[in-house]
Amino acid sequence: MRLAVCAEMVFLDLPFEERVRRIADLGFEVEIWDWTRKDITALRSTGATFSSMTGYVTGTLADSDGADELVRTAELALEVADRLDCPRLNLHGTGLDGSGLPVVPCATPTPAMWLTAARTLTRIAGLGERAGRVFTLENLNTAVDHPGTPFARAADTMTLVAAVGSPHLRMNLDLYHAQIGEGNLIALVRAALPLIGEIQVADVPGRCEPGTGEINYRNVARALEGYDGVVSLEGWASGDSGAALERFREAFTSGASPRTG
Repeated sequence: MRLAVCAEMVFLDLPFEERVRRIADLGFEVEIWDWTRKDITALRSTGATFSSMTGYVTGTLADSDGADELVRTAELALEVADRLDCPRLNLHGTGLDGSGLPVVPCATPTPAMWLTAARTLTRIAGLGERAGRVFTLENLNTAVDHPGTPFARAADTMTLVAAVGSPHLRMNLDLYHAQIGEGNLIALVRAALPLIGEIQVADVPGRCEPGTGEINYRNVARALEGYDGVVSLEGWASGDSGAALERFREAFTSGASPRTG
C-alpha cells in the first residue's frame, strides 16, 4: 500500500506550500481539502504527488437543485485535479460548512432521498469516467464531528457506491469516523475492500496519529493484506509533526520496507 498525509492537519506552523513540500520530502503522497483558497500553480511547483482533494465546492446528493450544483462544482474540481494530476476527488453526503456541520442536515434520509443520491452519484461517476478520475464518497461520524450529516455511516457509503457500480465512484473509508460511529473495523475493512478507493486514518479519541488512542492500527494493517491503494493520515499531530508521520508509517509498514511516494 502507498501512504499519504493530509497537509491541512500537520506542520501547522508552516505556510501551506511548505507543508506540502515537507510531506513529500518525507516520502508521502499529499491530500488537500478546499482547493478554492489555494495557489494551484504554487502547489504544482512543489513536485509533490497529490493523492486526494475535495471534489466539489457546494451541493448535495439528495435533492435536485443541490445535485445539479454538486455536479457543476465537481466539474470545476476536475479542472483543478487535472492541473495537479490528482487521481481522486472526495465527496460527502452533503456540503459541510467551516465548522464541519452539514449545510443541509438530515439525520434520517427518506427512501426518495436514497434514490436521488444514487442517481446523483451515477452522474458524478460519469464525470469521473470522462475525465479519467475517481470520485470517492467518504463516511463521517455524527456523534462528535459532523452531527446531522446524511449518508454518514460507512454502511451508507458502501450501499451507495455498490448501487452505482462504477469504478469511477469508490469509497473513501475513514476509519477514525467509522470507529466512532460503528466500530468493528477489521470486519468493516474486509467487507468494504472491493469498493475502497482510499482509506483515511486517525486514532480515537483525539483524531491524532496511530498509537495515541484505542485503535490497534497494526492489526488493521494486517487485515488490509493485498490492498495496494492509498492509506492517508487525516489526523492532527499529537506533538511534533515529523514524529507523528513516522508513527503513522510504522503502523502501516509493520517492519517491512515502506512503500511510499
